[in-house]
Amino acid sequence: MESWDLVIIGSGPAALRAAIAAADSGTTPVILESGGIGAGSANSDLSGLAASIDEVSSAAHRDDTIAAGGDSTNKVAAARVCGEGVAVLAQLERWGLVLRRRSGGLPHAAEAAGHSMPRLTGCGDATGRNITRLLEEQAMKRGVIRRADLQAMSLVMDGNQIRGLTAYDQSTGEVIGIQAKAVVLATDGHQGIWSGAANGAGLGAALAASAGIALSGMASTPSHPLTVRGTDLNISLDVLGAGGRVRKSSGEDVDPSEVGEDDCILDLRNLDSDANAWFANTRSQIKDRTGFDISRDVVPISSSIAATTGGAPVDEHGRVTIGDGSKWATGLYAAGRSANNGMHGAGLLSGNLLLDDLVGGAAAGAHAGEWAANASFGGSSHVEQATEAGQARVEALRSDEGASVGQTAATLSSIMASCTNGSRDEASLKAAAASLADLKSAGIKLTDSSKVMNTELATALQVEGMIALAEQIANS
Repeated sequence: MESWDLVIIGSGPAALRAAIAAADSGTTPVILESGGIGAGSANSDLSGLAASIDEVSSAAHRDDTIAAGGDSTNKVAAARVCGEGVAVLAQLERWGLVLRRRSGGLPHAAEAAGHSMPRLTGCGDATGRNITRLLEEQAMKRGVIRRADLQAMSLVMDGNQIRGLTAYDQSTGEVIGIQAKAVVLATDGHQGIWSGAANGAGLGAALAASAGIALSGMASTPSHPLTVRGTDLNISLDVLGAGGRVRKSSGEDVDPSEVGEDDCILDLRNLDSDANAWFANTRSQIKDRTGFDISRDVVPISSSIAATTGGAPVDEHGRVTIGDGSKWATGLYAAGRSANNGMHGAGLLSGNLLLDDLVGGAAAGAHAGEWAANASFGGSSHVEQATEAGQARVEALRSDEGASVGQTAATLSSIMASCTNGSRDEASLKAAAASLADLKSAGIKLTDSSKVMNTELATALQVEGMIALAEQIANS
């Protein structure tokens, strides 16, 4: 049985920022990431980073966040995270982030829907990817250990205290137990429920749910308006602050919030001349996936669920809360897309998701690092029992009963599309819950019987977690 003071599950900005903060607090964490180095940047670039660059305070940013999120917004959390925007940006610059700039040298600040002031900044269409690479460098400098061969399967709890976790070792095909004083959940969101596990399986939230944590914010499914129709290619909202326009097919300009399933196009033919270099990746991706040349063609778009904000409820330190929020699951933390601090409410203001990743990751990593430095290991028998249960779960997937992994994932996407598009009426949610129960009872079977480096098995474990999250959404 392995033992680590602090285990961080994830590979994106929130996980890496948590690892850096934990290392700076004196604890050397280990990061578990089944996708390997660089995997955390795949789904990051829906928009840049929101920061009150040209304002004397972040009060207007806070107010815009609350307006976007509605009555369910946690106003204290919104004020806290928005208030960190400029400091976060300054720290990233000190670490070497190259920002798009304007005349005079200040970072470029673009207008964006929902913002009363221009405050969307970053590196064009590569903000998330560049920040992820930068954080990877900082983590390496601090000697953070990274394991790309393990996929977390379950958390091990002793009452309301974390004792460790189980993980599937892809190199051996076995389930192993890991003792830990503290665990930080900081994986991608669960948007893959609607489009496939590769786009976000929500592992962190699924692990919390399987450990008995009541998730929050699961009813909110914010949509991204710039998805190339017929694909899962999402275009950064930053293009709209650089000359891009959303239009009806008739040529009439419309607000991004009006993008539906059809009849809308993205016009990038008149991008600002100084912005072309910052959106070269957008140009090449659209060309490769569709054949469209954005310098002369318009791009058909639709809205899609490309990011999620629901997850384990957390306080300002990233501690996972239980009950009415006055108590904590000792040693268990969450950040970024695995967490829900309430700041986004029922909406999502562009640029806030990445900001929340960084602020939440830093808070969770710092507190978890300090906690782990003074805590003791325990619950080895619980970890051993969970390891045996995990191995039985893997063997069940190797049976001949159930639908294939691909068929199960496709059915899941179809069920969730039927209940989350439109009004989310009670009848459709009940029907979805019943269909999900049937899907779960049918089970999943593997077509690949190999034990070593069985990627189909790893995906099957993710799909099981996605079904559990979908049940929470249907019942939320």
